Amino acid sequence: MASTSSRRQWKYDVFLSFRGTDTRFGFTDDLYDALTQRGILTFKDDAELEKGKSIRPELLAAIEDSRSAIVILSENYARSSWCLDELVKIIQCMKELGQQVFPVFYLVDPSHVRHQTGCYELKWERQVEVEVREHEEVYGKNEDRLNAWRAALTEVANLSGWHSKNYPPFITAKVIEEIVNHILKKSVYTSSSVDKGFIGMDSRVDDLLSNYIYPQLGGVRFIGIHGMRGIGKTTLTRAIHDEICQDFDRTCTMSPKSSDNSR
Repeated sequence: MASTSSRRQWKYDVFLSFRGTDTRFGFTDDLYDALTQRGILTFKDDAELEKGKSIRPELLAAIEDSRSAIVILSENYARSSWCLDELVKIIQCMKELGQQVFPVFYLVDPSHVRHQTGCYELKWERQVEVEVREHEEVYGKNEDRLNAWRAALTEVANLSGWHSKNYPPFITAKVIEEIVNHILKKSVYTSSSVDKGFIGMDSRVDDLLSNYIYPQLGGVRFIGIHGMRGIGKTTLTRAIHDEICQDFDRTCTMSPKSSDNSR
C-alpha cells in the first residue's frame, strides 16, 4: 500500500479533520498555520461548509486528494454526523489509497474513542440535549452507518498519534511542533516545484538519496550532476531539494543563468 501512496499524485499533503466548535479558532488554526509555514499543503474546510447535514462532494474529493490526514479528536467530535462521515471516508482512503492517518486526542481519553464511551458514546439518548440534531435520522434507522462510525472510531483510536495529556496544560506549541516535524519526516517524494509528470524522476531521486546522500548524512559534500542541456539536471536538483529541505533550518536553490559557449 505504501508504494501506491508514493506513486499517487496528491493535491494536498494534509487534510485536517476537526470539530469547528471545539478547536477551529484555537488548536486547529494554530496547527494549520504551522503546517503551511513549513510549506506543507494543507486542506482546512471553510466554516460555512459545516452548516449542511451531509458531507459535500468537494470535501470527499479533498480527502481522497490528500496524502495524509490529521484527525483532531475533541470533546464534541462524535456529536457531529458530518465529522463521523468524514472519518469513515478517511479510514477508507487509508486502506484503499495508502493515506497516512494521524490522530490527535485533544483533551479526550483515547479509550473513550476506542470503545465509544463517555463523550464518544454513540447513542441517540445522549444526543437529545445537543443542538446537532442530524443524528436523529441515523440512530435506529441506519444501523449500517452507525456501525461504520463505530468501526472508524475504533480504528483511528488504535493508530499512533498524540495525546494532549502528555504535554503541559494550555501549551500547544510543543505538540504542534512535533506534529509538523513528523509530517515532514513521513513525507515521501511529492515535490511541489517539480512537474509530477516527468517520467523516471522518482527513480533518479531515489538513487541519489539512497546511494549518495543518506548513507553519509551528516557530512558536508558536493554532488555534481553532469549531462547535456535539456535532460533535466535542474529539475532533478529541485526535486532533491524538495525532498530533504525539511531536515535543515535554511535552504536555497539557485537557478542557473543561461550559459554561453565559453562555459
